[in-house]
Amino acid sequence: MHHTEWHYLLDALPMLGHGMVITFQITLVAVTVGIVWGTALALLRLSSIKPLAWFAGAYVGLFRSIPLVMVLLWFFLIVPQLLQSAFNLPAATDIRLVSAILTFSLFEAAYYSEIIRAGIQSVSRGQMQAANALGMTDWQSMWLIVLPQAFRVMLPLLLTQSLVLLQDSSLVYIIGLADFFRTATIIGERSGKIVEMVIFAGISYFLIGVTVSAFIGRLEAAPSGNTRR
Repeated sequence: MHHTEWHYLLDALPMLGHGMVITFQITLVAVTVGIVWGTALALLRLSSIKPLAWFAGAYVGLFRSIPLVMVLLWFFLIVPQLLQSAFNLPAATDIRLVSAILTFSLFEAAYYSEIIRAGIQSVSRGQMQAANALGMTDWQSMWLIVLPQAFRVMLPLLLTQSLVLLQDSSLVYIIGLADFFRTATIIGERSGKIVEMVIFAGISYFLIGVTVSAFIGRLEAAPSGNTRR
């Protein structure tokens, strides 16, 4: 194919770049909030306080039982009004972006929670007992001794789930948010090159996925301490 047939792609690079920024913005915020909230949920599920454990279990079960696309639509239709009234957001706020970030953060937290809970349980109970013997409280032992070891064990799984989140972020297409994938399709429709642009978007996600997967593979191959029971 003659290179001049691809001039529309070169002209569209700034728009595609802006779309990719939105995609990464959703991903990075959702990963950060999702891991923090997921850690809290994991600790609640392991708590001896039954109501807290029940709440965390119900939360995880609910979000893991509902399709992401349905949650995204629910949040887009319901949450904007709640956010606007609760936080008095400026009129210029892109409520679709806020809804998308909130959806992915809360949804992915359920999956991060299970990864983190398994990571915590993989750490020897003797670590907690040794920390207690040194005068640490249970919470101090968890935050200073157990969690750092658990995160080293589960880092590859957390990164894999984050890669899944990045790929799933293309679902914001349904709420009209101009992320990378939607921007690519818009450009394709305008230029009459929809097939080529969808293929280009797919190749872009593929290259990101291969790069991250290679990094995860190197992490998994790296030697680590034995934290199993």
